[in-house]
Amino acid sequence: MPTGKLLGSLFVALPLLCCGCSSGRNSAASESQDRYFLLTVNRQIPYWQTAGAGFAKAAAELGVQGAVAGPESYDPKAEQQEFRLVTQSKPAGILVSPADPVLMGPDIDAAIAAGIPVITVDTDASASKRLSFIGTNNYEAGRMGGEIVSRSLQGRGNVLIFTMPEQTNFNERYRGYMEILAAYPHITMLPVVDIKGDPQIAFEETQKVIANGKAKVDAFVCLDALGGKGVAKALNEGHVSGKTVIAMDSDPETLEWIRKGYIQGTIAQRPFTMGFVGLKMLEDLHRHKPRSLEVAWAKEPFAPVPSFVNTGVIWIDKQNVDAFARALAKP
Repeated sequence: MPTGKLLGSLFVALPLLCCGCSSGRNSAASESQDRYFLLTVNRQIPYWQTAGAGFAKAAAELGVQGAVAGPESYDPKAEQQEFRLVTQSKPAGILVSPADPVLMGPDIDAAIAAGIPVITVDTDASASKRLSFIGTNNYEAGRMGGEIVSRSLQGRGNVLIFTMPEQTNFNERYRGYMEILAAYPHITMLPVVDIKGDPQIAFEETQKVIANGKAKVDAFVCLDALGGKGVAKALNEGHVSGKTVIAMDSDPETLEWIRKGYIQGTIAQRPFTMGFVGLKMLEDLHRHKPRSLEVAWAKEPFAPVPSFVNTGVIWIDKQNVDAFARALAKP
């Protein structure tokens, strides 16, 4: 794709999230310097729309410009290309959720070297020179899920996990689940399913499980925001009940399947908080520039930002799903 064409499409989102600048920031040069980006894959899914809402609220409070960018599908290479284009526009700062941290690491380092603050959200690139990571303690979220599954199964049954093995945050959740479930000798972990960012794969794989009956599955665990609704839909269409289904995040369809009883509950992250806090941290770094962005701040006693901001999780089940949905509708 020609660079000019992609860059043009990249900035289409700006009017949606841009907020009027204060009187001291009205020049074109000032507006350019006060532009921030939130970059991710699958940017149209509810999870990232919620993160974008937090990002936009912070932009409005600060009087700066913000835009959400990135491919609408799960495409790590397209995200890398757009990250490079964003960097070329010399923004005041970038929040990025790197779908492939290894792929994105050198580009994050290049942006830091160019004097552009970069903070990772939701998914970390810990080997890069990013300044901070804002998101969930995914290992602890996995342990939480593991405890819930073990109680639901009463220590006995077969568990099928849906994930995307190339994403570090999902791997941390998986590690947490496995640490808990490994303590139960009568719980068997079946081979994981890579859904590749597509809930249809979770739906189809669950249909196969129902149809062939070769491996009885007692619990379905989804480590991403999309898989849970695919599993629930397949169980519903197959008239299968009594299964433990643990989802991730608060997609509206996931919440509806909780109400219907096909999903026991979901571990919801706080993407709004990630976008909101992330932009405020970037703005502070832009206004109060540290002596260098290339210092290993995680090892510095006087670091201007924390190396990790844990935004926490919320367990949602039938008991609190309606209250959560009402709160979600009024950020």
